[in-house]
Amino acid sequence: MIQTVIFDLDGTLLDTEKYYFAKWKEAMAHFGYHMTDEEAYSVRSLGMPYAPEHFKKLYGEDFDYDKVHTYRRKLTDQVLDEGPIEAKPGAEELLKYLRKKGVRTAIATAGGVERSSSLLRRVGLYDYLDHIVSARQVAHGKPAPDVYLYACSQLHVQPQECYAVEDSPNGIHSAYSAGCKVFMVPDLTQPDAELEKFIYKKVESLVALKEYF
Repeated sequence: MIQTVIFDLDGTLLDTEKYYFAKWKEAMAHFGYHMTDEEAYSVRSLGMPYAPEHFKKLYGEDFDYDKVHTYRRKLTDQVLDEGPIEAKPGAEELLKYLRKKGVRTAIATAGGVERSSSLLRRVGLYDYLDHIVSARQVAHGKPAPDVYLYACSQLHVQPQECYAVEDSPNGIHSAYSAGCKVFMVPDLTQPDAELEKFIYKKVESLVALKEYF
């Protein structure tokens, strides 16, 4: 039986993905670009070095990713620092259940460790987690497998012995490429037929994961 679960953070355990979605569009508009909903969805959890390349494909080779990304981060940080942050429905119930069952839990996030830890403390989830890993600690962010492989190494477990829980295509590809069995809990979008090939199970809520333990 699998005894380790690695969670994505934004959009999976925390109801924060919507802020990144909105602030990417706001930042792009600030610099004179129109970002469609589909384009904003495509950058969820997209890490380095893939993000700059992706934006240049969408908006041209002269697109200044660092400038726009820095502004987007400023906008998002204001929301995260000043606004109400909520856990996703069922997050605390699931994490309590896993702790009771002796299942180890970790975070593999695109965000920084310090910021992620702070947010988890604010919603009361931090103490239920055994480890927090950031894509900023590895060479390649999502959709590359690096962050999940690093999380597994920190937990001293093989990827095949882990469940991963994700909400976005980039996160799902990262966990699948690492060798984890991937659960998808949809947040802003549902999986298409192509993405479903990489998903072990799709569940509509975090609480629904309890039946697999």
